[in-house]
Amino acid sequence: MTAEPSGEVVESPVLDDIDARPGSTASLLRTIVGLYLRPLGGWISAADLVSLAGDLGIPTAQARTGITRLKQKGLLLAERAHAVGYRVNPDAFTMLERGDRRIFEMREMTDADSWCLISFSIPESARSIRHQLRRRLQWIGAGVVSPALWICPGHLQDEVVEIVAELDARAWVTLFQAGAPTTPRTLPQAAAEWWDLDALRDEHLAFQQSLAALPDEAFAAYVRLIDSWRVLPYIDPGLPPSMLPADWPGGRSYAEFAHLSSTLADAAWQHVRELTGAVAAEAARS
Repeated sequence: MTAEPSGEVVESPVLDDIDARPGSTASLLRTIVGLYLRPLGGWISAADLVSLAGDLGIPTAQARTGITRLKQKGLLLAERAHAVGYRVNPDAFTMLERGDRRIFEMREMTDADSWCLISFSIPESARSIRHQLRRRLQWIGAGVVSPALWICPGHLQDEVVEIVAELDARAWVTLFQAGAPTTPRTLPQAAAEWWDLDALRDEHLAFQQSLAALPDEAFAAYVRLIDSWRVLPYIDPGLPPSMLPADWPGGRSYAEFAHLSSTLADAAWQHVRELTGAVAAEAARS
């Protein structure tokens, strides 16, 4: 994503991490791509990608349409090797690596951890940049203290710096490292004003309910698990317990995801390797 001199923002051709709705064909295909194409060497045949989509219950025609859309978004590049296939766009690697960290290394804050404050004053002539900055801060789990002052965990500061740089908004944004906030309200009351904790609670409960519907087969179960989970590590900042209600469901979500992920991951990867011929290729080289 870049900013034109006029202040208009030009979207990057690579689909944002969280733009596709979980459970949709586009989202499930993106999850397959994010999980498996890099360990497969970055390339997969069209037939194998369609077959993996079929294992998730996606009809062939629908899968091909979804793949075409991922090409249009710039996530996949058409490339023929020994067959017609697709390679991950090198421009998407940073996004995918960021997603890996969020999905598999979600962090919960403690009271001793620092915060990052984001203060900005963006002129009306660059209002599209202001809109994109607010949108992207929201999608990394930042809270709104006031329209021009946002707050997020200190460990996300590098992501904020990346966002500001990508939007070419450095001239209008100031970042501060801060300790625990002091407010006239209790910390849970302040957190409920800065973040939509009711909506976050609903997302956690929806994730927990989705686990009952996971398929029996390991590959399908694992991909759908990751697909259902992947938005939560973005929109939930992992607030310290002192800022959350006593019955907060986040801990249960983290624990269930970690358990199921570790249980299903190896069998799912084995399925992908067998279907794509990676197992046979490894045996031939040995």
